[in-house]
Amino acid sequence: MEIVLASPRGFCAGVDRAIEIVEQALARFGAPVYVRHEIVHNRHVVEDLRAKGAIFIDDPADAPEGALLVFSAHGVSPAVRQAAAERGLRVIDATCPLVTKVHVETQRMAREDCEIVLVGHRGHVEVEGTMGHAPDRIHLVQNVDDVAQLEVRDPSRLACVTQTTLSVDDTREILDALRARFPSIRLPRKDDICYATQNRQNAVKELTREADVVIVVGAPESSNSNRLVELAAKSGARAYLVQDARDLEAAWLDGARQVGVTAGASAPEVLVQGVVARLRDLAGGARVRSLPEVDEGIVFQLPSELR
Repeated sequence: MEIVLASPRGFCAGVDRAIEIVEQALARFGAPVYVRHEIVHNRHVVEDLRAKGAIFIDDPADAPEGALLVFSAHGVSPAVRQAAAERGLRVIDATCPLVTKVHVETQRMAREDCEIVLVGHRGHVEVEGTMGHAPDRIHLVQNVDDVAQLEVRDPSRLACVTQTTLSVDDTREILDALRARFPSIRLPRKDDICYATQNRQNAVKELTREADVVIVVGAPESSNSNRLVELAAKSGARAYLVQDARDLEAAWLDGARQVGVTAGASAPEVLVQGVVARLRDLAGGARVRSLPEVDEGIVFQLPSELR
């Protein structure tokens, strides 16, 4: 059996930045540092930061007055920012710059008196934050059926944004349906889609040209990790989501000649290497190779408070 590693895989620039923000805040200001929501969707990352002194909360009211609060990479609504300000919290913003870009576009569209369609997953923390920037004029659509049922006031003043952790492939059918039903709609540019999500999906497509089985390292709550599993399965591979090596089952490898391994954008490389080691144990030894390395060339600056 051969194990093939995808490239790129794992941490994206936004996740790298968010984790470094919490670590730098702990080093500079000391524990505790409060973090609004999980900084990224990965229990291993969260547990590691918790052990260093981070305290994860859902509501700014759960932090003592005057405490240091970090907003997660997924972004927050203006209401959350206002709640933090009213409590006198010192805030460091770890929102991914790509999410911030969508927030800015949403606010601009609202100022231009547009109704806004948000393509995304209901209940996802990023979606909740984006909707909070124009709560009275934003519609969430999750699929083509939602587009068919969408009622708007003025189809000539309609614009669209997307959840960043979707890919061009994820959104193509929905955007096509929106364009067909509302010809005047202003659709998002491709650069509104997260580069890391698309790149990791392209890498899975490359994997499935060879692999019978694809293992995706990621959290059940991670949108982009779940999409990788769906894409691998759609491409004909047996696909499984694992949080770490302990989730692997020997039966998954039955009859497999090549096993592909990748990771969602919030999964650290140490977990990938643990999965590879466990796969080699289950297979009684296996050759490991990586697809040609892809340098994404993206680095996001830390906030001014930590530079």
